[in-house]
Amino acid sequence: MRRLLNTLYVTNPNAYLARDGETVHVRVEQVTKLKAPIHTLSGIVCFGHILCSPSCMELCARNGVTLSFLTEHGRFMARVHGPVSGNVLLRRAQYRAAEDPDRRADLARGFVLGKVANARTVLQRSNRDRETPDPDLTDAVDRLADALSGLQRDATLDSLRGQEGDAARTYFAVFDKLITVQRDAFWFHERNRRPPLDNVNALLSFLYTLATHDVSSALEGVGLDPAVGFLHADRPGRPSLALDMVEEFRPYVADRLALTLINREQVRAKGFVQTETGGVTMDDDTRKEVLVAYQKRKQEEIRHPFLDERIPIGLLPHVQALLLARRLRGELDAYPPFLWK
Repeated sequence: MRRLLNTLYVTNPNAYLARDGETVHVRVEQVTKLKAPIHTLSGIVCFGHILCSPSCMELCARNGVTLSFLTEHGRFMARVHGPVSGNVLLRRAQYRAAEDPDRRADLARGFVLGKVANARTVLQRSNRDRETPDPDLTDAVDRLADALSGLQRDATLDSLRGQEGDAARTYFAVFDKLITVQRDAFWFHERNRRPPLDNVNALLSFLYTLATHDVSSALEGVGLDPAVGFLHADRPGRPSLALDMVEEFRPYVADRLALTLINREQVRAKGFVQTETGGVTMDDDTRKEVLVAYQKRKQEEIRHPFLDERIPIGLLPHVQALLLARRLRGELDAYPPFLWK
């Protein structure tokens, strides 16, 4: 099992990543601010125009540490990683499955089922914590239960995408009710992105980007190609398989963390800025607060429903990547999505 290592997030726009032996140095104006031994890192995520020396890139590539470059607002730009590793037979099995409509739909069903089931659990738990159950939340929970029943039956890929879209609309239609404080600044009407148009969507988009980075690294770690997916169509430069698998984790990892940060007032309205184009971004201090909370969240443990053992939340993408690889090799009868209970 892969050890739960740290992801290094670099947010200072004046930072420069350099190498000293087997250590990554983060320097600002030629002063070393941080030293991180390469064996303690699983990835490095750079926000803004961060510079990195070629020797540091080589060190990361040789040790399987992926460098991801995002804009200062969290939009993905590029990833740098070393030579492709993993069993070539596994990737060939992945490509064959992606070309087979029935197998593709079967795998896509698992990702959608995980997303819908976990979204339903988020609503269930929120409703259970209220003194009086909210009828709109109760109705949404029932509708998502019906959606889950529909997903048990055979369906085409287009049908699955339609069911996933309907379930997402049901979930997000009541998401605003899960926000209990700071209502004047944090409200949710609909999911929007590129750019996000309100504070909640800005926070969700940022967390989804972080989760997708972790899933991409996990897929590469077991030898799968993050660009060849089953639910999401292939598109140049898009990690389609990572976007497939991250669907399972959005409600449990990202949405719940966003709600916690808002409802516990760990993030505040002053940390969000509206740009001239109408988009909303987070300032540097708020971004750092979210990154720290995300890293702490990954250290928490949960009992994995399929393995029936406790693991850190940060290892969930690696476990699911291994299970997907086993399914593609024919070692499992079906892909078991992560289901939060």
